[in-house]
Amino acid sequence: MNYSYYPGCTLRTKAKALDVYARRSAEALGFTLEEIEDWQCCGGVYPMGSDEIATKLSSVRALCAAREKGQPVVTLCSACHHVLKRVNDDMKNVPKIRDAANAYMGEEVPYTGETEVLHFLEVLRDKVGFDTLAGKVKNPLTGRKIGAYYGCLLLRPGQVMGFDDPENPKIIEDFIRAIGAEPVTYGMRNECCGGYISLREGETAKKMSDSIMENAADQGAEMLVTACPLCMYNLNKSEKLPVYYFTELLAEALGVKEAAEA
Repeated sequence: MNYSYYPGCTLRTKAKALDVYARRSAEALGFTLEEIEDWQCCGGVYPMGSDEIATKLSSVRALCAAREKGQPVVTLCSACHHVLKRVNDDMKNVPKIRDAANAYMGEEVPYTGETEVLHFLEVLRDKVGFDTLAGKVKNPLTGRKIGAYYGCLLLRPGQVMGFDDPENPKIIEDFIRAIGAEPVTYGMRNECCGGYISLREGETAKKMSDSIMENAADQGAEMLVTACPLCMYNLNKSEKLPVYYFTELLAEALGVKEAAEA
């Protein structure tokens, strides 16, 4: 199956690994990520103002591009996924925003939220299937005790994101099992790492990340896995446990990690 792919800015800079391992893993699993042409930054933050339209237009353009191809749009970055999913919900359900955005866009056919927005993890769970993924693993990560770190943006607001149970998620734990490792459940896996305050209030963000790391280590985790470049940035400052993008472990398990790095 083909998917329209929205990489986002960070996957072209600090988070290249998240992108590269995903592309090669997708090939190994039999689906294609077709990068949207001339995509623009999503803004990284969902604008809460009901009269704020301009900063949502880049997301609407990407959603329209996927609609034109008749494909779902797939994201990897938690922030990009959050913004695209919430803007898509606006275009479905908030007439004031939908009408204003379409007036700006000037599309021949107004956009009304037709595109399905998926995170790569949702593709693995809902389209490929974790049982199928497990069957394609060549190098099971047996013996590794891995803590899933969700952060905020994948899960909340729960009714809009529809990603997993925001209070007790399991999709990343199920992914960890599928690649042969042992998931470690710990209480702070869906707590904020300090995210958007990391530049202005660095010490506070570090304390938040340290608490997450300590909680995971106390429960037996030897490493953490995440889908969020900003979470990766904050958690790595803690240096208490190694942190990996989930796509790197996926590529390793599928036996394509070295090819992705070449």
